[in-house]
Amino acid sequence: AYLTVSIEPLPPVVVGDAVTLKCNFKTDGKMREIVWYRVTDGGTIKQKIFTFDAMFSTNFSQMENYRKREDLVYQSTVRLPEVRISDNGPYECHVGIYDRATREKVVLASGNVFLNVMAPPTSISVIAADTPAPFSRYQAQNFTLVCVVSGGKPAPLVYFKRDGEPIEATPLPEPPAGAGSWAPRNLLHRDLDDTKVPKSLAAEGEMGGGQPLATADPPRGLAAERGSVTETIPETVVSREFPRWVHVAEPIYYFRHTHAPVSDGTVEARATLTWTLNPQIDNEALFSCEVKHPALSMPMQSEVTLVAPKGPKITMTPTRARVGDTVRILVQGFQNEVFPEPLFTWTRVGSRLLDGSAEHDGKELVLERVPAELNGSMYRCTAQNPLGSTDTHTRLIVFENPNIPRGTEDSNGSLTGHCGFRLVLALTLTVILELT
Repeated sequence: AYLTVSIEPLPPVVVGDAVTLKCNFKTDGKMREIVWYRVTDGGTIKQKIFTFDAMFSTNFSQMENYRKREDLVYQSTVRLPEVRISDNGPYECHVGIYDRATREKVVLASGNVFLNVMAPPTSISVIAADTPAPFSRYQAQNFTLVCVVSGGKPAPLVYFKRDGEPIEATPLPEPPAGAGSWAPRNLLHRDLDDTKVPKSLAAEGEMGGGQPLATADPPRGLAAERGSVTETIPETVVSREFPRWVHVAEPIYYFRHTHAPVSDGTVEARATLTWTLNPQIDNEALFSCEVKHPALSMPMQSEVTLVAPKGPKITMTPTRARVGDTVRILVQGFQNEVFPEPLFTWTRVGSRLLDGSAEHDGKELVLERVPAELNGSMYRCTAQNPLGSTDTHTRLIVFENPNIPRGTEDSNGSLTGHCGFRLVLALTLTVILELT
């Protein structure tokens, strides 16, 4: 008797699809059995998943958890109604017939097929690396966007866009060693302070061969430098919201893409886009991360808009503070959506904070047991991200506390005056009585 077995190759399937594994065989012998195996651990382990016993005309599953979702159809065909990532891998079909000569010996032949199960990404997000980060008015800063894509198999194709246009980026196989060591240095420096007086702007940054770069269209009205020249800047240009430097060329973007396997068989992909930030042109710029994947009918996308903070909204509790109360001053929000996350710094105008420190970091400033001396004091909250900074002030009004007589509390919130005198008098009388 002769026996041949073949299985047609399967195209990649998506999680949740129905898949049919069909075992094609030809023989003129008497059928004994058909057995399907799932091959694992590189072919070292074969798990029986279905068996057709021709002697008794029965079929059954060897795996209890598969019983409800798979069936053996037409003796040699297995159907998986909803494939999972765990179904990915090679399968074998073994067919056995009785040998004509002995009528007892079984002759076997087999075929194999690989089931490639794909999974579309389940989530995508864009975050800023190393935030919150301070804003520098005098030095260009490197900035990195990170796109995180989870749940895909195989690894997706990730790319960035700016204002809807694809970004041409230089591949970066390894992270930059340090700020400034790899970034373009085609910068102009403004030697300015915070006083509103006319200043000058000189071109200092050069790239290669000592030839300065130039742009045909200066960003947002700022004059591009061509050669070593000096430009007089009107007083109105000086602003505390922007740094004292500008780019003389379009930004150079650096791109890096990595992916790591996850225990469920999918991968987590991370793509980074790094460039030297220019608040004059990057503020309010729309960046998007897009993902292409064979299991997706259309790309996935996540967007962020780079925005400097404007006008922090501050609340104070209690709204009517009294001497001895604990006052909390908290940043509740902004007049605009801010990205990346701002860094907050609190200071007291003209003096130190209640605990003696010059400043405090965080969204909340806590003043414990406020004394009457703080009445009328002004507090400044500085919110800053790599695109800019803004200040908001609030004044603390401290009312008298009827439970604490006037003049009984010092600047540290401790009781003095009559209470202290009564305590000393009581101790003196106690000592006199003991001596007598």
